[in-house]
Amino acid sequence: MKSIVNKPWGSYEIIDQGKNYLAKKITINPKGSLSFQSHDHRSEHWVVVEGQAEVTLENKITNLRENQSIFIPKKTKHMVSNTQNDVLIIVEVWYGEKLSEDDIIRYKDIYGRV
Repeated sequence: MKSIVNKPWGSYEIIDQGKNYLAKKITINPKGSLSFQSHDHRSEHWVVVEGQAEVTLENKITNLRENQSIFIPKKTKHMVSNTQNDVLIIVEVWYGEKLSEDDIIRYKDIYGRV
């Protein structure tokens, strides 16, 4: 059974993991937002599978719908928000030499975790 990790913005579960990759299903509650953050050791690919995502990469905002994706290069400041009234589900794939929740540098967080 997969373990669901609850967060202030929703939850995630790891769906697969290999030597240099990790795949997660991320559920973001309505009006929820992950931190504006970056990672030193991994890049990320996000695919919206349900809902709509507002993605910030550095200072550019992109809106993604179901079946659209975006690549987040290593060391790039980024954030995803759910500005809608329905749940947002993203499949996130990390790729890199260090796959750890510790590889997060937070710059801004609506839940006070900076």
